[in-house]
Amino acid sequence: MRRFGFGGLPLVMALLLSAGLVAGNAARAGHDATTAAQAQSERMIHDYLLAHPEVVFEVLDLLRAKEQASKENRAREALAANRETLLNDPTSPVAGNPSGDVTLVEFFDYRCPYCKRVMPSVMKVMDGDPGLRVVFKEYPILGPDSVLAARAALAAHRQDPTKYLAFHNALMSSRPRLNRTRILQIAREIGFDADRLEADMKSPEIDTIVARNAALARALGISGTPAFVIGDEIVPGAIDIDTLRRLIAQARQS
Repeated sequence: MRRFGFGGLPLVMALLLSAGLVAGNAARAGHDATTAAQAQSERMIHDYLLAHPEVVFEVLDLLRAKEQASKENRAREALAANRETLLNDPTSPVAGNPSGDVTLVEFFDYRCPYCKRVMPSVMKVMDGDPGLRVVFKEYPILGPDSVLAARAALAAHRQDPTKYLAFHNALMSSRPRLNRTRILQIAREIGFDADRLEADMKSPEIDTIVARNAALARALGISGTPAFVIGDEIVPGAIDIDTLRRLIAQARQS
């Protein structure tokens, strides 16, 4: 076996260094070629898009459609997973026909101007449809006064469920600020024991209801008020009375 002494080490090192330089140059050459090809491709795409800008809009439309389809699929899954809580939570006030064949669920905030605007349509549809069941989900998202009003309404429902709807409509119809004084005044006018109502507003059970409604809204992708669930449809916004009737008829048919 041939042995290298220390005298041969510089030659070995030189050979290794040379091999490394060759490999490095080859790698850099490959990298440079790849970079050049990528730059050329980017220029071609850039030039094509400048010549055909409509392609950008087609891609954006495709992305929006894909996102909407994904959102609708997630909503359907959430509805299926949460249907019992949505429709049959015993702590949620119910109006209309308790045994109705179609249920309309409304998430609302007493300080929301759009909720106030849509309230007469909801009442009119409910009064005109003997098969409609309406479930109210207190969803106070517009500040402390909203939370105060929601807690009062839930305490009112706890005290006397038969008077809840009158209290609900009075709160929705109230134009002055819904502070503690105004809320308790409305409660007395409806016929509630205001002292008991104020005490019940502080109960942990009402904390739980408000938190559960908020969690349900998040699960369904509901971030604003009003929002309606009718059959398998989640419909945000203050929809008009004709749309309400159409969605109820659609749910009834399906």
